[in-house]
Amino acid sequence: MKNIDKEKGKDKEKAAKKAAMKELRAQRKDMVAAASSKMKIQKKDIKAIKEFLKDNKATIPDIAEGINMPKDETLWYIATMKKYGQIVEAEKEGAFFKYSLNEPEKTQEKEEV
Repeated sequence: MKNIDKEKGKDKEKAAKKAAMKELRAQRKDMVAAASSKMKIQKKDIKAIKEFLKDNKATIPDIAEGINMPKDETLWYIATMKKYGQIVEAEKEGAFFKYSLNEPEKTQEKEEV
């Protein structure tokens, strides 16, 4: 009898947890969708920058103009990509540095094709 009561208690507990998770997913549905959408846009933007830098070096204004992106967003992406070693600074052109893909990134791009 005690085993049956324990199993019923466990089943109720499982059902309560399942219901709580379902409610939590419903509450966060919009936030998850917004985050997913933002990530897709970021991946597309980073891919565009990498494509632009695949064969040449360029300054931030040149990259922004070449991929039709605001300069402030381009700067943000370039700073992030530099921090994570995806791109490197090259020579300075006027007041701006030129940037290029890091060598491992170039070889990885070729391997993916």
